[in-house]
Amino acid sequence: MVLVVLFARYFTGHTTDSDGSVQFVKRHTSVKSAIFGSIKILTVAVTIVVVAVPEGLPLAVTLTLAYSMRKMMADKALVRRLSACETMGSATTICSDKTGTLTLNQMTVMQSIVGEVKLQPPANVDKLSSTVASLLLEGIAQNTSGSVFEAQDGSVEVTGSPTEKAILSWGLDLRMKFAEERSRSSIIHVSPFNSEKKRAGVAVVARDSNVHVHWKGAAEIVLALCTSWLNVDGSTHEMTPDKANQLKKLIEDMAEQSLRCIAFAYRNLDMKDVPSEEQRINWQLPDNELTLIGIIGMKDPCRPEVRDAVELCKKAGVKVRMVTGDNLKTAKAIALECGILDDSEASAQAIIEGRVFRAYDDTERENVADKISVMARSSPNDKLLLVKALKKIGHVVAVTGDGTNDAPALHEADIGLSMGIQGTEVAKESSDIIILDDNFSSVVKVVRWGRSVYANIQKFIQFQLTVNVAALVINVVAAVSSGNVPLNAVQLLWVNLIMDTLGALALATEPPTDQLMRRPPVGRREPLVTNIMWRNLFIQAVFQVAVLLTLNFRGRDLLHLTHDTLGHSSKVKNTLIFNTFVLCQVFNEVNSRKPEELNIFSGVSRNHLFLAVVSITVVMQVIIIEFLGKFTSTVRLNWKLWLVSVVIAFLSWPLAFVGKFIPVPRTELKDLIVRCWPKRGESAAQQTQDDRMEVPV
Repeated sequence: MVLVVLFARYFTGHTTDSDGSVQFVKRHTSVKSAIFGSIKILTVAVTIVVVAVPEGLPLAVTLTLAYSMRKMMADKALVRRLSACETMGSATTICSDKTGTLTLNQMTVMQSIVGEVKLQPPANVDKLSSTVASLLLEGIAQNTSGSVFEAQDGSVEVTGSPTEKAILSWGLDLRMKFAEERSRSSIIHVSPFNSEKKRAGVAVVARDSNVHVHWKGAAEIVLALCTSWLNVDGSTHEMTPDKANQLKKLIEDMAEQSLRCIAFAYRNLDMKDVPSEEQRINWQLPDNELTLIGIIGMKDPCRPEVRDAVELCKKAGVKVRMVTGDNLKTAKAIALECGILDDSEASAQAIIEGRVFRAYDDTERENVADKISVMARSSPNDKLLLVKALKKIGHVVAVTGDGTNDAPALHEADIGLSMGIQGTEVAKESSDIIILDDNFSSVVKVVRWGRSVYANIQKFIQFQLTVNVAALVINVVAAVSSGNVPLNAVQLLWVNLIMDTLGALALATEPPTDQLMRRPPVGRREPLVTNIMWRNLFIQAVFQVAVLLTLNFRGRDLLHLTHDTLGHSSKVKNTLIFNTFVLCQVFNEVNSRKPEELNIFSGVSRNHLFLAVVSITVVMQVIIIEFLGKFTSTVRLNWKLWLVSVVIAFLSWPLAFVGKFIPVPRTELKDLIVRCWPKRGESAAQQTQDDRMEVPV
């Protein structure tokens, strides 16, 4: 439109030079002058298009993501997929593992019982008969993949998973000689731990050719397989219902103390029942008619910072759900300790077992998924089903996982978070972000940075749209009314550099603030440009357009330039417009840092890059005005005109402050427009009725 208007005014003789002479006079203007004038018009039109197109947005997004990714490394989070940074800011729920993420993953045996005696090693270890001690230590030494190394100086080092290290350390307290125990029998078959069955087994043959099958696993599951129990004196007793209930009560009591309960059991096997070596590969170790040896309760304390991190998630509108293989009682106790549950939420609806959730159909899972805070006795497949159900009902789901079996859930989730220490390579490959320290508080930091990415992009868009609108309106109105534009091509390119490259550098690197974690997550269907941004943009754009158009049309009189020649006064006026416009963007850049907060200077001293960009912009503007007038078609300004530019630009700060008290509707702008313009054929009465039926926000 500007191009058409400028050409029309030029070739009809309505365009004048700075000295007042008409630029094009039919039959008097040379072809060369006409071509030169047309090229100038084309240059201005193309430059306006360049300014109008927000080509700086991809740069701002890339800068924001790259900057956040680098900073997240310092917060122990390695980003594998850049898009996950922004997605994490929209997360509405986090499904977290317990062991190692919410807890320290440092197991210690706190309670133990063999037969009817509560052991407190090494104090009452002598109460165990040689038979019981031999069976118990054999099960500890052989039914584990951990090891014990004894140095020459007498120091002992225990290796293995945290659970196995705790069990082996307990065995050492029982005076176990690890190397001797392993040499007394030979392993003939191993049934590794299974997350579905919650137990692990091993078959060993002793020197006397006796075969023992040892099992260890979740206490209530192993207990259900036992038909007898072993007392400390070596006597075997039938597992009566009363005894089973007594042991179940013991397990529940330990679980309520946040203890993870492990049971040890065994059974004798005749050598003739052992398959040959060729057939053992498919041998299923017998797990029936077991004899219970003992039960231990291990404590894995919560990380000290987890409770605060969970509380921060609640304030941010992100629900934390714990998915664990522990039993209901243990899971509930730990969830209460971590703050995932409070006493009012510790109900049947908030806590569920994996097998119960698994038995539901898809519709039932979707109905109960949102109420679940803790899933106990769960398998990796249960976690996958929970993720699918939560996504189906509209949640943006983040999932933590460390095992190979967690890969499907990590892949299915909107954001997969694998553990850097305990995580397997398969889990890491399936994840979007690797938590290097396995700490839940690092997960919350990722949420914080994700929200910062989204907020920084919004800040840049608000800043850029303000420049776009102001520059376009000023040049279009001036072109249509007078045929000349106050901002020429070189000046607009400098504005474009401020708006795109320098603006992206300044606003895309804003660090996250506490304010980000006090608001709910941004929904996927929410507009990128919010009503608050439209308000801020409108106020600043109207202010800039009003002031600069006033200077354009009334500048000679207001600035008392009428005594100068028309050409010189026009150059001074246009230079002042250009200088004021650029300084308005510098001041508005500070406004854009805090679209919603009143204190726009909060944290500005910590953002050195922002201060550097603003300083460079101001210095370059001074150089352009004072020394590069030949290239930018500007003239030097005296200190009074510089003061006028600064004062006008400064007014954008109090204007922004006052503007933030103007309430904005929560309804999206497009929905408000639809309401104001009813569909054709819809009666006013029907529209009024619809408005009455709508529930106000």
